[in-house]
Amino acid sequence: MKVRILLYFIALLLLESGCFSLRYDFKGGVSIDPKIKTFSVQYFDNKATLVEPLFSQTFTEELKQFIENNTNLRLVNGRGDVDFSGFVQTYRITPQAITSGETASKTRFTIGVKVKYSNNINPDDEFDQTFSQFREFESSTSFNTLESELSKEIREEIIEQVFNAAFVNW
Repeated sequence: MKVRILLYFIALLLLESGCFSLRYDFKGGVSIDPKIKTFSVQYFDNKATLVEPLFSQTFTEELKQFIENNTNLRLVNGRGDVDFSGFVQTYRITPQAITSGETASKTRFTIGVKVKYSNNINPDDEFDQTFSQFREFESSTSFNTLESELSKEIREEIIEQVFNAAFVNW
């Protein structure tokens, strides 16, 4: 009986020690080195040909909020342990599905954001890449009536992609 109890405690200790590695998971699959305590997000300037005036500011602020809401990291001014910077690279509408009358039956709205992720604790985790999403809509519908809604959907998806690239290790 004593041997069984001893084996039980040894197994429990082994299992528990395996749970405390160099990285920890919380909030649904997020994996962040415990040495990382702070983050920063620089302003994402809009360098796209077509410029929507509020997109850069909204993207920057929503990225900060998303990271704050989904991690235990503290937002700092300047440069944090991890830092996000970049610019809006693409914000365009293009015709799609050209019909026999040489008119487009669909239009594609694309947003692309170039993101540089710097990690002062684990430089091997850094990346510099473009995240892009699009939505198609009927060409008969005015882009002006859909722009706000589509822009919000795409922005949210890109923010999630950036977050996953930085903090979710599959």
